[in-house]
Amino acid sequence: MELRLSNIIILVVMFSFVLPLSSQKILQPKQVEENLKGIVYKKEKTYDLRWHENGVALAYNSGKIVSYDRTNYYMFEIGYTKDHRERRINRNLSFGLFNSSKSFSFGKVNSLINIRAGVGRKSYKSEKAKRKGIAVGYNIEAGPSLAILKPYYLELIYVLDAGAAEVELRSEKYSEENAEKFLSNDVYGSSGFFTGISEVSFTPGIQGKAGLHFSLGAFDKYAKALEVGIMGDLFIKKIDILAESENIKNKPYFIKFYLKFEFGVRTN
Repeated sequence: MELRLSNIIILVVMFSFVLPLSSQKILQPKQVEENLKGIVYKKEKTYDLRWHENGVALAYNSGKIVSYDRTNYYMFEIGYTKDHRERRINRNLSFGLFNSSKSFSFGKVNSLINIRAGVGRKSYKSEKAKRKGIAVGYNIEAGPSLAILKPYYLELIYVLDAGAAEVELRSEKYSEENAEKFLSNDVYGSSGFFTGISEVSFTPGIQGKAGLHFSLGAFDKYAKALEVGIMGDLFIKKIDILAESENIKNKPYFIKFYLKFEFGVRTN
């Protein structure tokens, strides 16, 4: 009887240690693998709205998500660039009953439209790239650039009969012949953006961008990102936006800072 009682006590003591240990093993949560690099989506199609120091641009991007921290993409962009020295003027004149003057950029001879294409790479350096949250990384891009120059037309005032105060408005672009009048007080106003659209000229070049990229949910279905950086265009010859003088010289390159909002969708 004493032997049986001692055996029972020993068994009770053993179970009192074994059961808590086994319970702890069963209830222990599964460890998260920190190096997990799974990919939910494989493709990314987005649109960019980009503001820079001298204008604005809209772009379309088609990308491939090659790893959790890298996306390669192709880009096509159209934008508008002005010279930072442009000055807008409105002389508030009237001609006839319904024709009031439009504001214009003094000394401007061409409007610049930019067409850009390129290949780029977004790389994330934040662990948030693998989960929901803000993924921080960088973006680099390069490719061809095309400057489309459209002559800038102004309504110039010509006096036909000074005694009778008879005047005429003529829509003209800048030339050596009318340079003095084009840069004088004889400007009534601009002729409108589409005047001279058939006279555009083209100048090829290259472009590049580098920026700091902030993506909200780098692998969510819907892409949402903010980017700040620097961009540049280099052309084979100078781009004539303003009439040149001793103080104003045109140049073949443009370097500017930008702010970009990106939005789109990811698919498999």
